[in-house]
Amino acid sequence: MVTLADVARHAGVSASTVSYVLSGKRSISSSTRERVERSIDELGYRPHAGARALASNRSGIIALMVPLRTDIYVPVMLQIAMAVTTTARAHGYDVLLLTGEEGPEAVRRVEGSAVADAMIVMDVELDDERLPLLRAARSPAVLIGLPADAGGLSCVDLDFTAAGALCVEHLAGLGHREIAFIGEAPGVYERRTGFAERTLAGLRSAAGTHGMRLLHRPCASGWTAVAATLGRILEERPGTTAFVVQNEAATDPLLALLRQQRLAVPEDVSVVAVCPDQVAAQAPVPLTAVTVPAQDMGRRAVEQVVAMLDGGETAETVLLAPELTVRASSGPAPR
Repeated sequence: MVTLADVARHAGVSASTVSYVLSGKRSISSSTRERVERSIDELGYRPHAGARALASNRSGIIALMVPLRTDIYVPVMLQIAMAVTTTARAHGYDVLLLTGEEGPEAVRRVEGSAVADAMIVMDVELDDERLPLLRAARSPAVLIGLPADAGGLSCVDLDFTAAGALCVEHLAGLGHREIAFIGEAPGVYERRTGFAERTLAGLRSAAGTHGMRLLHRPCASGWTAVAATLGRILEERPGTTAFVVQNEAATDPLLALLRQQRLAVPEDVSVVAVCPDQVAAQAPVPLTAVTVPAQDMGRRAVEQVVAMLDGGETAETVLLAPELTVRASSGPAPR
């Protein structure tokens, strides 16, 4: 293994000069810097990560807190995590993935150990217990999600309130007046998870504006749960002509169950989803959907946190405007 001393000998300078070139803590003449950098390249020297962290007072690590709960759609979370990882590497950072449901304790651990330079926090609840600690932390933090009070915090998220309203407006334009919302699992609403609560608020507000009746039913994953939820909806509101679905695991079972009920999509009922593009496009009936831009959210979160680390950005909230793509699952309300 090539050492710093080897580089110094090869370049004909002292070890301290090599150290100053690497850390940038002292001004070095351009000719000497070039000689040292040439020796580094020729010898293939790689600075020791621990020594580099001590010298720069940074770890080069971003902690990503993504609790992998059983009642969330894990593929979307992993898409965001992958985007965070690839974008972080492009900026010279590694990512420490924390998947436990530790809540505030995870924030205390990261902040107290200085294991990471910054934090990116997912699965944000409206009244998240982590928020006071994140506001007081020395390390910058960005939330992928929006709490009820975002004051003093940096957040990036899809504008889920607008996304819910956009679904309703599309269906209203097609003449639908009775719609049902098949939502996330009950636990997601019990925790008051931000994206789910905001989508529901947008749906309710727009339905009221357009004089439409809206029925909301949470739904666990699995065929049996979707069948029970659909049965309840058709029993309570037999006049339902459209479904909005914010539950990726429920889309395929719902389409199959509607077919079993001899309800054709979109001739008898329309289906609109809030989900990633590939889920909508690959459904048995391609779904009209508001896209969840998982990769864009992850990328922007890293860009925000890196800007904060570089001292060029203060706390701000970035809400991505929703986009609805019309596919084969929505059509005019039946007479």
